[in-house]
Amino acid sequence: MNNWSDYPIFLAVAETGSLTAAGEHLGISQPTVGRRIKALETQFGAPVLTKDEGRLVPTDFGYLVLDHIKRMGEEADAITRSSATLEDSLEGTIMLAVSEGIGDWWLPSVMRIFQQEHPEVAIDINVDFRSANLAQREADIALRWMGPGSQNSLIGRKVSSSGFGLFASQSYVQKHGLPETITDLVNHNGIEMHVGKEKFWPKDTKGNLLPTPKTTFKTNNLLAHHHALLAGYGIGMMPYGGLCGDTELVRILPEVERVEDLWVVAHEDLKKSARVRAAFDFLIDALQKDHDHFRHGTPSVFNHLHFHGVNPHDGALHIQNGKSKKPHITAA
Repeated sequence: MNNWSDYPIFLAVAETGSLTAAGEHLGISQPTVGRRIKALETQFGAPVLTKDEGRLVPTDFGYLVLDHIKRMGEEADAITRSSATLEDSLEGTIMLAVSEGIGDWWLPSVMRIFQQEHPEVAIDINVDFRSANLAQREADIALRWMGPGSQNSLIGRKVSSSGFGLFASQSYVQKHGLPETITDLVNHNGIEMHVGKEKFWPKDTKGNLLPTPKTTFKTNNLLAHHHALLAGYGIGMMPYGGLCGDTELVRILPEVERVEDLWVVAHEDLKKSARVRAAFDFLIDALQKDHDHFRHGTPSVFNHLHFHGVNPHDGALHIQNGKSKKPHITAA
């Protein structure tokens, strides 16, 4: 008789390579994992795991079992998605997966407009640079940079693009001066920002990173990166749309920028849900209306957000006592 609960345990061991790691992932003890694997092998009358260079890996028979387990998981996900497609009402929760830099400052206020129009809908925003698995209902809708992703059965729309430029604090520029050329960057201090495994920095036409300053601060968090800029650690890259009126930043090498496309993505099954479809269409419309805000840093069209954007191509930005003025140091 099949014990269905043993299958996820076998899958976890196959993915992690050890009984201990699988137990930590599943929240059960290592001896329990071992007993369940033994029970599975007894049921099949054949081993499903073997050791290879210190790791537990599936046997040939184990790989066949894994194929069936993964298909079972896909069917279970399809059942979950099917229940969502039966929803014709605009009630329930909308789960959004969004990266930092948009999910933590622009999206909450904009989605409030949607929630006011549909008061029975609750908004759930997961802010993470990791791509959510839409097939497994980790989110209903994802806002993704650079592409819709490689998961099957996704519906995606490229709706906008975001510009990023190099900036430094006024105090840093007064102390260290401005780089006049791209190669001068190596003689400056810099703030290193990582998005997943990628170092986020401007690229040349061949896709190679431009010369980088000496790293004095490193982070994978955009807010920490912004505060490090303001603290004067060095030169860093900021989204134009993220520049608010209470900052004091100088634009470095205005001709240098990075542009990333922004996609709105959902699973094709969930698009049949009235609630998800309404939110999907709303987000596309809102991002298209605010294209200039993200691409060039102009003020957001959503006035209630109180974004006082500035043109990043002005070369420098100095905010003092709520009023903007040009600093005495400007880009060469």
